Amino acid sequence: MSHSHHHHDHPNRTKAVDQNRVSISIALIITSAFVIVEAIGGWISNSLALLSDAGHMLSDAASLGLSLFAMWIATRPPSSEKTFGYYRFEILAALFNGLALLGVSIYIYIEAYHRFWQPPEVASRMMLFIAFIGLIANLVCAWILTRGDVKENLNLRSAFLHVIGDILGSLGAIGAGLFIYYFNWYIADPIISVIIATLVFLSGLRVTGESLHILMEGTPRDINVTLLVETLKKIPGVKNVHELHIWTITSGFHSLSCHLVIPYGEDDQEILENAKKVIQQQFGITHTTIEIERPS
Repeated sequence: MSHSHHHHDHPNRTKAVDQNRVSISIALIITSAFVIVEAIGGWISNSLALLSDAGHMLSDAASLGLSLFAMWIATRPPSSEKTFGYYRFEILAALFNGLALLGVSIYIYIEAYHRFWQPPEVASRMMLFIAFIGLIANLVCAWILTRGDVKENLNLRSAFLHVIGDILGSLGAIGAGLFIYYFNWYIADPIISVIIATLVFLSGLRVTGESLHILMEGTPRDINVTLLVETLKKIPGVKNVHELHIWTITSGFHSLSCHLVIPYGEDDQEILENAKKVIQQQFGITHTTIEIERPS
């Protein structure tokens, strides 16, 4: 029986991690500063839309801080107790962020429910001014985060979704402020808040679901298992593939293990190298463990 273990980190991974860390650090500073501005503005103007957005931004600041901490932890080297290192901490941070989004949205729903029955007066001019500044701050944060690896890194994507929720919150607060300013429709404040909460809730569900899928060692959604098996079977000398397992260590870092059934007389090493090359080039998996079996 021949065993092959091939580990190879993505060449650009370190560079991407550094870029992600810088992006999140800048976004964290901007978000933290504006939480104070928006909370004071929301309290003075008596706007739930502003206060709910400030609450959402506060959870964002916490999640950005957690994401930053997770990235630092993930750079720690593997040990005898943590042979894969601390990569999974990024996924735990993403899970926490997803749950935070769900919690914030539920809180906004409860507050909005009370305001539907007795819509309080809102200082629309201040509400509009604060919301507009908030929109600019959030757009800057979103642009900064897109400089990082938003598509591949679930931790960064969860932080980005928080900021997108903030942008929607600011737009909603501006919309509510305009309705109140021109038509005295104070009920617009809780209505917009519910819309914001729903968008935040859906983002939270998506991030939480993806995080749990990785933590449960589910097959990466971008990998077609049937196609992978068929591709391996096309390698000359491979008669069958079984005991196939594919899972994600952290965002963009997949692992695979399998058994290849090869007849006697075939060149084990050549088939192993071909299999590793196919898996890496066609499916982007660089961490593979392959065992060779002979027909019984």
